[in-house]
Amino acid sequence: MNKQVPFMTLLWLAGLSMLGFLATDMYLPAFEAMRLDLATSPANIGLTLSIFLLGMACGQLVYGPLSDRIGRKPALLIGLSLYLVATVVCIFANNIYLLLGARLVQALGACSAAVIWQAVVIDRYDGKLGQKVFATIMPLVALSPALAPLVGSHLLTLYDWRSIFVVLFALGVGFVAFTLREKESLSKPTQDTKIIDKLVSDYQQVFKSKKFIGNMLIFAGCSAAFFAYLTGSPFVMSAMGYTEADIGLSYIPQTIAFVVGGYACRHALNKLKDHSILPWLLKLFVISVVVIFLISWRTDVTNIWVILGPFCFLAAANGAIYPLVVNRALENFKSCSATAAGLLNFLQMMVCFVASAVVSAFAASGLIAVTTVMLSTCVVVIIGFGLVWHANRQAQTLAAA
Repeated sequence: MNKQVPFMTLLWLAGLSMLGFLATDMYLPAFEAMRLDLATSPANIGLTLSIFLLGMACGQLVYGPLSDRIGRKPALLIGLSLYLVATVVCIFANNIYLLLGARLVQALGACSAAVIWQAVVIDRYDGKLGQKVFATIMPLVALSPALAPLVGSHLLTLYDWRSIFVVLFALGVGFVAFTLREKESLSKPTQDTKIIDKLVSDYQQVFKSKKFIGNMLIFAGCSAAFFAYLTGSPFVMSAMGYTEADIGLSYIPQTIAFVVGGYACRHALNKLKDHSILPWLLKLFVISVVVIFLISWRTDVTNIWVILGPFCFLAAANGAIYPLVVNRALENFKSCSATAAGLLNFLQMMVCFVASAVVSAFAASGLIAVTTVMLSTCVVVIIGFGLVWHANRQAQTLAAA
């Protein structure tokens, strides 16, 4: 296991971790422009985000086992190539149905980066160093909800919505170049066993772990609340009279909060154990969601800052929660880290897809639909923490015995 992380490798890992989020967030300010250009409904434009999440979820079930078998670099290059082809189709799409199909394929390519960067961290870095790498990169991921919409809104003022996908294509080319210069991190691909037998064995091992399931549910629930807001906020803000530039700027405060939460977690890990930090972070998450829901339910919200205030506390909690639960979920699966990471991300993204799809389906209901879906994610988080607590108690009992 490596004892330090080269800067260029850290930059590569951070870039891979951000790719899916960049493809998700950069075009958010263009929702209304796309709706008018393609002559379609708000629900269909919202579906371009929901279907992207579906593709991100399903594809990771493939890239995890594939990269465990053929190596991280070959699997990643396959995915990035698929992403580039689909992005070209997005650029030239002239109707909503072609765009929906291209977004699905684009996600099936982009998700290779989402699963493989986590597997590389597990391959190369052990214990607390692995946690610190996750805690370093995941706050950087949060820059995409702020920077990507700003870039998108700026491109809209200069060109049109298709220019956003041109930039996404150029980023994909850059990630291919970075990947080609990195060394393979998988020391011994699993080619001595039939792939189906190995896959069944790995999945059985993962699903038997309450620790994995519990941390996955926390990760999924917290992420779903975030994506519910991302799906609905462009329409909510447009209805309030905000411009595309305003929508882009609105993602900056929550991004700063996410980054602050992530690096505060990294600092706290130098002094405290992660299991003592997590309960307080989850309380902050749940309280923030409840406050947001009550505001939307009991008041007539005409200013987005009323919602953004408590949402920033939610974002700070998520920034600290993600590295803790992801590392904990994967740390026991060194022999199949990419498969476990793929399954983790698949389940997380499926919950996000459901949350996003429900918000899209009830887009006409505005803010109350968004916040109701966010409130429902708290149930997922609480169930997950119950499983984590039970798994920790079992581990302590076994250690004492």
